[in-house]
Amino acid sequence: MQNTLQHTALDVEKVRADFPILKMQVNNKPLVYFDNGATSQKPKQVIDAIAKYYYEENSNIHRGVHTLSQRATIHYEFARETAQKHINAAAVNEIIFTRGTTESVNLVAHCFGKLFIEKGDEIVVSEMEHHSNILPWQVLCEEKGAVLKVIPVNENGELILEEYKKLLSDKTKLIAVTHVSNTLGVINDVKEIISLAKQKNIPVFLDGAQAVPHMAVDVQDLGCDFYCFSGHKIYAPTGIGVLYAKAKWVEKFEPYQVGGGTIKTVTFDKTVYADGPLKFEAGTPNMEGAIGLATALNYINEIGLETISTYEDELMQYATEKLKQLAGVKIYGDVKHKAAVISFNVNNIHPFDIGTILDKQGVAVRTGHHCTQPLMQHFNIPGTIRASFSFYNTKAEIDIFISALEKAIKMLS
Repeated sequence: MQNTLQHTALDVEKVRADFPILKMQVNNKPLVYFDNGATSQKPKQVIDAIAKYYYEENSNIHRGVHTLSQRATIHYEFARETAQKHINAAAVNEIIFTRGTTESVNLVAHCFGKLFIEKGDEIVVSEMEHHSNILPWQVLCEEKGAVLKVIPVNENGELILEEYKKLLSDKTKLIAVTHVSNTLGVINDVKEIISLAKQKNIPVFLDGAQAVPHMAVDVQDLGCDFYCFSGHKIYAPTGIGVLYAKAKWVEKFEPYQVGGGTIKTVTFDKTVYADGPLKFEAGTPNMEGAIGLATALNYINEIGLETISTYEDELMQYATEKLKQLAGVKIYGDVKHKAAVISFNVNNIHPFDIGTILDKQGVAVRTGHHCTQPLMQHFNIPGTIRASFSFYNTKAEIDIFISALEKAIKMLS
């Protein structure tokens, strides 16, 4: 596989040179960007690939016989193959391009729900889910008279698998959980979740938005039915994402939206839809986004996901130890198995206030509920400060962050 390259030392300064935005200043301070969980920055290779598309290939795809259309089509479908290889899907037709994780969840909720959910059925999500992996299932349950069940988390922010087991029954029609918590960084034991579901022949949907940027993902090894991620969190453009669906679901599902590109033939009496992923990609697709996504995936695979994961873990451990040395800091999700995300609060200081002062010192973090209000309700807090790291970040930046945080705490205490 492309994404299991042998670990080598990361040349972080070489990497940083690839990201033009990291050279800028914010409020007359060097930018320290620790908001990668919300969106990642883009390397010049991705920016150049998008510019090249507009300079040399801009055309609509699939039905054009002229040269530009054929070039654009080749690169768009090559991007699909690149995504397939990146997550080791069994076939390229199992890869559907969407606008991102949110649309992917909505697509599956609509298509699966239309065919397989009836009154009294149950769908299982978890207490740590992003709103995007709650609301579509909640709406589906309301429409169909189904029931939404929730896997609780413990005080460390880990899913309680014993409680999960109790939720599984003959009424359970789908499990939808996150691979990695966007708020806590906790890596869920999704293989165990899937294994238990498969014992009852229950399909599993995984939200991989926070997993794919930080680790190798093999959907065949996991055994999930659906897996999705967003381009903008993995160094690619906004407005492009990937939904993996096993071939049997691609075949069974009816189109989510209809229009140009989704059909074989149209008459006023009957329409016959296209096979494979095209029946889910209505209208003119995000060609430049797909090209940028393929470029981003190739970029991180050239570095090596093992290399990236090892380095980001070093950053997280370093930042965690530094934060623990500060009085009044409480870290949520302080567990062994997690991605490069730290969510914390300081005494009774509101996260927004700290985030604002950090910004004045050039440090970008995310503050608030992170679209996980049920999780915030579990911890009985309004929100947290979230620092999320990438392989282009450094320990020196963490030192700047800690120093800026100390100043903020002193000002607000």
